[in-house]
Parts: sequence; C-alpha cells; structure tokens
Amino acid sequence: MTSMSGQRPEPLPDDAPHVLIVDDDLKIRDLLARYLYSQGFRVTTAADAEMAQASLRGLDFDIVLLDVMMPGISGLELARQIKAVRDIPICMLTARAEPEHRIEGLEIGVDDYVPKPFEPRELLLRLKNILRRGQSAPAAPPPQEEVRMGTLVFHIARGELKRNNETIKLTERERDLLRQFAQKRGVPIQRHELATDDTTGNDRAIDVQINRLRRKIETDPSNPVYLQTVRGKGYILYAD
Repeated sequence: MTSMSGQRPEPLPDDAPHVLIVDDDLKIRDLLARYLYSQGFRVTTAADAEMAQASLRGLDFDIVLLDVMMPGISGLELARQIKAVRDIPICMLTARAEPEHRIEGLEIGVDDYVPKPFEPRELLLRLKNILRRGQSAPAAPPPQEEVRMGTLVFHIARGELKRNNETIKLTERERDLLRQFAQKRGVPIQRHELATDDTTGNDRAIDVQINRLRRKIETDPSNPVYLQTVRGKGYILYAD
C-alpha cells in the first residue's frame, strides 16, 4: 500500500459518509483512518470482530471496510453476521486471490473486494462507487397483487373488489379507475391522467365517476378516507 496523504476537511459536513474500518493491523487501520478522513469520511475503527460488533450496536454506518484475515472471528464470518441483520454495504480487504474465497464473500452479499496491496485512490473510488449504487434511484415498491382498504380488498390483476369475501359489483370504468389508483397508491393522479376519450377535457365527468367509486369504497363518501381529493392535483388513493 502506498503512502496516504491529504488535507483533512474542516469541518466535515453533517451528511459525510460514515465508514467502519475493521482490521487487526494497527498500521493499516490508522493509515486508512487518516486517509479516508482526509477525503471526507467520518471514520470509526475496530481491531477485531468483537469491537466491530460493539460499534455496530451503537452507531449507524454507511459502509464497512473489512479485512478478511483476522484472529478469532474472521472477516467473512463477521460479514455474514452483519448481512444477516443489516443491509450495510461491505468492502473486503484481502491478501488472498483464490476465486473460491471471493465467491464465498459474494454469496454472503459482500459488495466488493480490494486485494492487498492496494492503491489508496482505487480504494477510495471503490468505496464511493459502492455508496453511489446504494444512493441511486429509490427502489420502486414491490408489485402488489392486492390493495387493502379497511374491510375492502381489491385484487389488481382480476379487477375484483370484495368486502368480507363478498364481491362488490364494479362497472368497467370503476374497475379501470380503481386499478389506476391501486397501481399508484399514495401518489396523486391528475384528472387528465384519469380521462378517457369520453371525458377528455371534462373535469365534471371525472368528478362524477370518482364520486360513484367512492360510494362503493368509502363508509362516508362525503368525507373520504381512502380516495381523497388533492387540491390542484387531482386524486390520491391511500391504502392500508
């Protein structure tokens, strides 16, 4: 590993990423800590798995930089324990190059490997890339087959609305509207997005259709709980 140098930023911003460095080699641990701090990371260090576990219980980390070969609990075993309970990105430092070693780590869920000796700038870029992947576009909510609204259950694919296992009859238009809302639950939908060829440009017609749908899903249609109006934006469906 080449020497590490750099000016420490003063002060670190509140959103600076927090890295946990776990390595039994004091020299490497301190060099990494100084270098990453100079590059804008908040840093916590641990000499072994037990110290790392104590830090993980009390602090939040954005990424863990973890040595594979440590006395006691190995880096791979610690990575397995971390991934079992917390989805924290892990980058492994290893002197080994055997494919089976890397494969074992990837099976655990390790995000990247950096072989020793390494260039500090390469390590920094790898850490930043891991963090960037985690901060990319938020994951879309998993597709749901059903949407629940109190005692009501709407099966999206079948377009079937039931209350306590009794089917509530829907018109084709009501079914289409409810499917639109269910697929974008919690997101306002503007009137023009709800329009059909028959209702394009006719807000009143859409409002009438919404009111009819409310009579089937709301206990008090005049004071809706689930299908609400968003002033200036349209309508929104709140599901349980």
